[in-house]
Amino acid sequence: MQTVMALIRDDLEQVEAQFKKDLDSQVSLIRKVGEYVLSSGGKRVRPMLLLLSARLAGYQGSAHVSLAGVIEFIHTATLLHDDVVDSAVLRRGNESANSVWGNQASVLVGDFLLGRSFSVMVENGDLDVLRVVSEASTQMAEGEMLQLIGSCDIDMDETRYLDVIRNKTAALIAAACRCGAILGRLDAAHEEALSMFGMDLGIAFQMMDDALDYVADEEDFGKTRGHDLAEGKMTLPLIHTLQNCSSAERERVEEIIERGELSPEELAEVCALIASYRGIDYTRQRAREQIDSAKGRLAPFDNNVAKDALFCLADYVVERTR
Repeated sequence: MQTVMALIRDDLEQVEAQFKKDLDSQVSLIRKVGEYVLSSGGKRVRPMLLLLSARLAGYQGSAHVSLAGVIEFIHTATLLHDDVVDSAVLRRGNESANSVWGNQASVLVGDFLLGRSFSVMVENGDLDVLRVVSEASTQMAEGEMLQLIGSCDIDMDETRYLDVIRNKTAALIAAACRCGAILGRLDAAHEEALSMFGMDLGIAFQMMDDALDYVADEEDFGKTRGHDLAEGKMTLPLIHTLQNCSSAERERVEEIIERGELSPEELAEVCALIASYRGIDYTRQRAREQIDSAKGRLAPFDNNVAKDALFCLADYVVERTR
């Protein structure tokens, strides 16, 4: 990641400055909540992907900075809304915004970030970018609804799981990469290649998030261990386990999930079952396959420092511990 950061450090500093500019509001609480969430340790993977994609596409202008800010604003808005939906108390190791300021303020600041994002894109004046990001935003909402519908459904299979994460997570990451291609005025084939790179990487990113939910230390990961299980979210480590365990073990997991309140002993029981059926290993393997696929998508591009940096960022996705 040091290689990546060295390449785009100046651009990232400008993106951070853009955050402050775009958070400007006469309502002081909006800036307070927005700055709290945006400064709470986000990895900035989505802005980095847009910046690097624009560089790979040969873009020489300055619009990539404001659009990188737009992508992070939209991502942050979904985090604010998700934490309300999930009744989360932690986000990136800190108290979630809804824990500090309440659900109403979190939802409304999320709405502000979405509105500001689309205003910035309109000012940018690129209808292709506006179309791509609008479509991704719609997909994200659909993905969250698909996840809600599948809550506590132990019959959820990998195909349905992929539909969820393709929409709720990977769509925005693919859009970030496609926006870089649009800025560089790449032809349709190269634009699609960058978008599919982002899609594969986004799927791997969410797979790793879902694996880390079961194994990462709360201090490192920034949220309560087993939170997905407590919310009844059917993620790949558990899906793989349920497809391979005995009928009695499956019934026991269903009993735990449906009860809704997860005790430390029950969490340990499910984690032990996932470990015995190598659910985490399987998820990491599938994430690595997605990253290998992502790298293959960039074959049409010449080798250069931007491409190397995208490969480094892709490797980081499956090697990270938080």
